[in-house]
Order: sequence, then structure tokens, then C-alpha cells
Amino acid sequence: MSKTIVADQPTETFREQRRLDPFTVVIFGAAGDLAHRKLFPALYNLMVDGWLTPECRILGVARRPYSNLEFQAAVHQSVTLYSRRSPDPKVLDHLVSSIRYLEADFNDAAQYATLKAILDNPEERCPNNYLFYLATPPSAYPVIARHLGQVGLARPYDTQQWIRIIVEKPFGHDLDSAVSLNGQLHQVFDESQIYRIDHYLGKETVQNILVFRFANGIFEPLWTRQYIDHVQITVAESLGVAGRGSYYDQAGALRDMVQNHMLQLVSLIAMEPPVAFEANAVRDEKVKVLRSIRPFTTRDVADWTVRAQYESGAIDGHEVPGYLDESDIASDSRTESYVALRLLIDNWRWAGVPFYLRTGKRLPKRATEIAIQFKTAPHLFFQQTETPELAPNLLTLKIQPDEGISLRFGAKVPGPAIKVRTVNMEFLYGTSFAGTPPEAYERLLLDAMFGDSTLFTRKDEVEAAWALVSSILRGWQRARGPIPTYASGSWGPEEADALIERDGFHWRRP
Repeated sequence: MSKTIVADQPTETFREQRRLDPFTVVIFGAAGDLAHRKLFPALYNLMVDGWLTPECRILGVARRPYSNLEFQAAVHQSVTLYSRRSPDPKVLDHLVSSIRYLEADFNDAAQYATLKAILDNPEERCPNNYLFYLATPPSAYPVIARHLGQVGLARPYDTQQWIRIIVEKPFGHDLDSAVSLNGQLHQVFDESQIYRIDHYLGKETVQNILVFRFANGIFEPLWTRQYIDHVQITVAESLGVAGRGSYYDQAGALRDMVQNHMLQLVSLIAMEPPVAFEANAVRDEKVKVLRSIRPFTTRDVADWTVRAQYESGAIDGHEVPGYLDESDIASDSRTESYVALRLLIDNWRWAGVPFYLRTGKRLPKRATEIAIQFKTAPHLFFQQTETPELAPNLLTLKIQPDEGISLRFGAKVPGPAIKVRTVNMEFLYGTSFAGTPPEAYERLLLDAMFGDSTLFTRKDEVEAAWALVSSILRGWQRARGPIPTYASGSWGPEEADALIERDGFHWRRP
């Protein structure tokens, strides 16, 4: 009888093949929301799965005044609240016992000497492989990196040691700031040590794009301009700025979602087959896509981009305020909460195939999907039947909330007449694989621990994405007149519908 392997349990053989060296995780910003909602639950689940060895240590660094016991209690509560699994008391107690806390101001050089003393102290039993996680505001990235370098915690002292640093988004505010930040980090760390995290790349369906495309001979031959009509990528959120008004009003939807998450999805959908499933080979192909996207002129920005702000309305039967009525939002703000745009990729595979992107807050539901519409088959064979027209085939990759893949195709309706109706063939992760899939941060943390940077963005990826986005931002800065609006609970402004309808298409409703 064959043995069933639960999806989220690594086999002993696989775990043996990818054995982790003992290491120490140092989380800067450990008292913050990201650390408690995502990072500590992820570390707990990695320990449940047997990836974190008993020798591993965790050190939290933040400004908040905690004792070790107080911080351990806070982590215990966070894992209990936010873990995807009901906590196992023994495993959770072991995780908590491996944690130490250091109260520190990130700007105080003396605190980094204290950090080094803790890491070097034999009584602390901290393995000398270091994974630094910067769960901090971006302004702290160069400060922390510089101080780590000054106390000798940035470069390995021999070939047996490894040191890596993970930085969160947003990575820069525009192209110039991203280039500057890359330069500041490279003064201290080598590019191979830097892991720029985008949690979308840790989602199972996003990772499955490469497998779906390159492991299935039925689809890859069709993945060209000859067969694909257009591509739509939607990232919809029903929430508003949700207490992030001061940050969001400086960023907006273009910087917050398009520059990172959505352009990553575009590059994975459009990339050529890499020469190997290896970090630099995959990222080389993604960069080629980003560099092939046609830059926006001022005229293009006016014609093929839409920005808008949500007004008051109803979401799930509850009245919600408009963007300008949210706390910490300037009354004359021109920051967009919605973006729609059309991209053209000027290469052999995709010439003439438009990619439509839209993302917004206060839309009817939370949904992220990629819809690939194929060209319609000729209707000649069905002209004398009861089928007035044929619907195009549609392949939909659903990323959230229900991860899966759907294929729409035509089938004959039962009965004597020839009538074609569209039907759907569905694949859902939740029903096809046993167990709960790992959270994105679990996968990304594990890859960083192994030194696998495939799912992390490289310097040239970041800068290529910002180059495109900056061309749009410059066009918007020159624009005059009011910004379009849309009612909360709607699918966006009329201008976004007009953008895609100009090419004869319509937005798909997730």
C-alpha cells in the first residue's frame, strides 16, 4: 500500500537532503505588527515542520521597553492568535525559550556593539550564521546596514559562516531612491547576501505559475501572441487604508501594489523558459520582461493609465467613508487608491498582446487573479446552429483568497440541437492537496535560511520596475484637473472601463 504524504510535512529524506546549518535570526522591529502577525507564527510553523533545529536562536531588537520574559509572553500570544495551526504547547514553549530581546535605538551605534556582544557570548549559544530581518521602516535600512558593518556583523569571516539580510518593501520611493538604497546596502553587504522580500512570491499559486507553464506540454506551445488575445491581472481589496493613512498617502496604489506585486506577476507570466530552475537564471528572464515593457510617454500616461480615489459607499452592507475622509489623509490629496493601466511587451513572444492591470481599495471583494484570454475560434463551423457566437477560452490563475486554477471552454448542451455553452474546469489547492498550505512568509523565510534567492527580487529587477513606474509618476505630475472617483463597493471608475473597452475588451469580474 502506498504511503500518503501530507502536503505541508517534509519527508525525512527531503529534510535530510536540505539540512539547515544552525543559525541565529535577528529581527529588527521585533515589536511591530509584521513580526507578531507574520514572522513569529512563520518561525513557529517551520519549527513544527522540523526545519528549525533546537540549536537555532531568535533575537528580537526594537525600541519598546520589554524584558526577556515580557517579550517571550508577547510572542507566545502572537503565535496563539495568528498561527495557521493550533499551537502545540511543547513546540511553542521551545520556540519561546529560544528567544531573547534587546531594547535598542536603531540610530545608536553603541547598541550594535551590545548586539555583537550577545551574539559572541558563549553562554547565549547563538550560532554564528546570521539572518538579519529588517521589519522596520525603509528609512532604517541603510542605518542598520551601516552599523552592522561597523561592528563586523556584515561579512562572513570564513567560508564556513554565512550572513544574510532580508529587507521588506517598499524598496525605494522612485527610481532614484531605489538606486540610492541599493548603493547604500552594497557598501556593506554583497548582492548575494541581500534578500528583498515580496510576500506575493511566496504564495503557492504564484510559485505554481512556473510549474504550470513549463511542466505541462499542453500549455507552453500556446503561450504566445498567436493564441493569446490579452491578459488581465486584478488585485482587488475591500478594505480602505485601514489605519495606514500616513503611509498610504505618501505611496498610493501604483507604488504600493503595481511596482512590486503586480509587475512580479507580469514577469512570471511573460518570461521565457530559464536555462535552469536556479535563482539567477529565473531572475535573468524576469528582468528581460521588465526591460521589454514599453516605457510610458506623457501621451501614453494620459491615454493608457487611470488613477482614482474611492468615495463613500457600502461594503458588505456597511457604510464606509471616502478616501479624503479617512484619518491622516490630506483633504486635498491627489494620491490614488485605484490604478488601471495597459502594458505592451515589445518582444517576439508578446508583441501586440496587451496586459491590463488594475488594483484598488474599497472594491466589492478581496480577490487576486490572472486571467489569460485566448483568441476566439472561427465560428464558421457553427453558423447554421443555435450557437450565435463562441466565447473565448479563458485560463484563470486564482491567487487569493481561494488559490487555484480555472479553465473555461466550450461544450455541447445536451439535446438534439447543436448549441455550445461555456463550462469551467476547476482546480483548488484546498481540495486537491491534504493539509493547510504554508503561509508565504514560511516559504520565503525557509528559502532565505537555505540561501535560495529564487523568490526574492534582485537589484536590477527592482530598478527595472521602478524605471517603468517612474515614467508613469512623471506623467501624473504633469497632469492637471480633478482625479476621477469611484463609489466604495463598485469595481472602479468609468474611466477604467473606457480604457479597456477602447481595445474592444471588458474587465472580468473575479
